[in-house]
Amino acid sequence: MFGIMIALLSGALMSIQGVFNTGVTKQTSLWVATGFVQLTAFLVCIVAWLFTGRESISAIGSVSPKYLLLGGVIGAFITMTVVKSMGDLGPASATLLIVVAQLAVSYLIELFGLFGAEKADFSWRKLLGMGIAVIGIIIFRK
Repeated sequence: MFGIMIALLSGALMSIQGVFNTGVTKQTSLWVATGFVQLTAFLVCIVAWLFTGRESISAIGSVSPKYLLLGGVIGAFITMTVVKSMGDLGPASATLLIVVAQLAVSYLIELFGLFGAEKADFSWRKLLGMGIAVIGIIIFRK
């Protein structure tokens, strides 16, 4: 139950953040806003690290495989694409498309066991669910 609540909170925060970041972008620029978001997130992480255990920063050097360290790079592009899509499509349509894309890519990652994820068996039910979600987007957009 806790995991469900955290996932719902995450979705809500992502939508609110997208709207805020789009507002900042309108008054500055796409990359200035994206950089500010990443910088402030970094500062929050430093403060949280200071108050919670202070695990060794040098452990980052032993992460394997090294491509796992690209999360921050991907995060910058996530912020940029969320801001751009919300500005172009509006928060609701952009969020619908983002969530369906997340679902589809996550399912492919599980299906093929990519990036060290546990491999899952193919399920027609899951494919049907994604199809229904796509139909929902079409209905929502009309």
